[in-house]
Amino acid sequence: MSAQLLQPAFSDPVLDAQRGFRTALKALASPGLIQTLQAAPTLEGLAPATYALCLALLDVDTPLWLAPSFDTPTIRANLAFHCGCPLTANRETARFAVLAAADLHDLSGFDTGNDRYPDQSCTLLVELPLLVGGEGLGWQGPGIETLHTVSLPLADGFWAERERHNQFPRGLDLFFTAGHELIGLPRSTRIAQERA
Repeated sequence: MSAQLLQPAFSDPVLDAQRGFRTALKALASPGLIQTLQAAPTLEGLAPATYALCLALLDVDTPLWLAPSFDTPTIRANLAFHCGCPLTANRETARFAVLAAADLHDLSGFDTGNDRYPDQSCTLLVELPLLVGGEGLGWQGPGIETLHTVSLPLADGFWAERERHNQFPRGLDLFFTAGHELIGLPRSTRIAQERA
């Protein structure tokens, strides 16, 4: 690994990682509500929120799969150095994955856990240009009082693909990121069929 590729991570590794972890939990506990990661550092090729989630959630026990657009020497070197996470070329062994919107048409291969250990599924970090601008859909489920209307800029086919890989309690949890912001989409959230 070339030291020239390394860029700064959290300025206060312990406190900033704790803040990032709490923000991630809050995003999953309140699906569809935008959360902000103020202390997110920058890394060439990743949104600050994506990088901050990696720094807060990844460690030596969490193999990471990178979509081709994120599989760069800079990203690989910094995540391996700052997080210690092993990088895997196999979706089946990944505990986390970093993807772009264009990668969401096919979620096959990612581990959805099993009925005994549903928590061992893969969590997807999906980087978007913005967290608004798509068609408004109604989100329902735990953490949502009645209905949240969320307008992520995603292709319609993503929602059917998510359903194919989501048999609760098994399924994929997702974080959508843009800039310093993120939205959580846990497997327990239902997306209303009719447009909100």
